[in-house]
Amino acid sequence: MAYKKVSLEDLVGPLNAVERKHAPSALYISGDIKFCRDYPRVSVIGTRDVSSDGAKRARDLTRILVSQGITVVSGLARGVDTCAHKGAVEYGGKTIAVLGTPLDESYPAENADLQKLIMAEHLAVSQFSNDMAVRRNNFPIRNRTMALISHATVIVEAGDGSGTLHQGWEALRLGRPLFIMESLTRRNDLKWPKEMLEYGAQTLSRDKMDILFEFLPQDGAGVELAELPF
Repeated sequence: MAYKKVSLEDLVGPLNAVERKHAPSALYISGDIKFCRDYPRVSVIGTRDVSSDGAKRARDLTRILVSQGITVVSGLARGVDTCAHKGAVEYGGKTIAVLGTPLDESYPAENADLQKLIMAEHLAVSQFSNDMAVRRNNFPIRNRTMALISHATVIVEAGDGSGTLHQGWEALRLGRPLFIMESLTRRNDLKWPKEMLEYGAQTLSRDKMDILFEFLPQDGAGVELAELPF
């Protein structure tokens, strides 16, 4: 499968000084670059060890985003990421996978077929060339890039210390909207939702979906808010 080397500006346009600080010098892509250039983009992210309720929330949110023509961005990890990508494909939408590996490798291995599908029919992005070794710190680095590619980020489910939180903090640093599902903000066993809310994150609930759409290049319309299980 053919890969193409591009700059981040080729995908998202000009960067300001804050955005440029952690921006990769080059990206390797496979798929349709228009999925990034021409549509609003929302990251749907969360824990690898997703609960059944979290998986349902991820898929339901993905369905709503797809219904509004929004590209669903995620990291192709187990759990929430997989739910988001598969949901986008199954609901007839568009998805971007931002990888922590080179394009010629797959992690986790069970997502190899899903990665091939995204590379062929959607868009896969990596900042790691094919000759680079896969290291543990690739994944938080990838999360910074995913925050930069996305107009907004939604955390579906994550524990204290989850790698997902790297993207949340980076979105806040960039001044990008970060949303936390209301089910997480109600949990007394988690510290991070309160901390991120204090730094500008917002709670995503039925009556906040319109706020999410307001941050995107095009407004959502006709969303059946009562169907959202947040």
